[in-house]
Amino acid sequence: MTKSSIATIRTTEPAFNVKKIRIWDLPTRLFHWGFVTLAILAFVTAKIGGNAMVYHFWCGYAILALLIFRFVWGLFGPRYARFSAFIAGPRTFIAWMRNPDAEARRFAGHTPLGGLSVIAMLVLFAAQAMLGLFSNDDIFNDGPLVKFISKDTSDALTGWHLLNQWVLIGLVSLHVLAILYYRFSKKKDLIRPMIVGDKHAAHPHAAPARDDWRVRLSAFVLLAISAAAVYEIVHLVPTASF
Repeated sequence: MTKSSIATIRTTEPAFNVKKIRIWDLPTRLFHWGFVTLAILAFVTAKIGGNAMVYHFWCGYAILALLIFRFVWGLFGPRYARFSAFIAGPRTFIAWMRNPDAEARRFAGHTPLGGLSVIAMLVLFAAQAMLGLFSNDDIFNDGPLVKFISKDTSDALTGWHLLNQWVLIGLVSLHVLAILYYRFSKKKDLIRPMIVGDKHAAHPHAAPARDDWRVRLSAFVLLAISAAAVYEIVHLVPTASF
């Protein structure tokens, strides 16, 4: 086969149907940026210490409410927000790792590696928030559930809380580096879609995520229930009589 015939075959290959569609629904986007803001505030107030620890606890409670929302949203939310959309099996994950550029068109939302990163951060942030409920700063501030455990146990959980923050910093750093890599090496902007919601998808069967008023109302109700659950844990359970 001559070079000219090969070139002809290449030029006649069908292109992928690249189209702009809604990937990230508004509740998922608000969750993402609200979570980023609260995580930064929680870290800063913890480092300031003293009276700022009050705000650190408040940030932790808000983060816990958002996490409850996100875990439920990951089961019943719009298609690309669901865990099933980006949790890949071993074969799919290995195929993507071997040839990420060729496999990328199969994933309109998170890639398998990106999805794994998201799950890891959600689980570890959830662990961090739960540990915070039982932690103390040995000065004035105790987590709302400290009264149910011994001081030694609280100190041990506080140690894990402090250690896990560095694991989270490492994961978040890798997440940011991956975004920068895609932006400057692959010329793919992952930040703008998480702001506006739309993305150019090369998946031949990609369909837009639902993002109508019903989805947004459902998210609002779910977030209210999540906040009420955290309020119950923080304010009502510690004062209940057993």
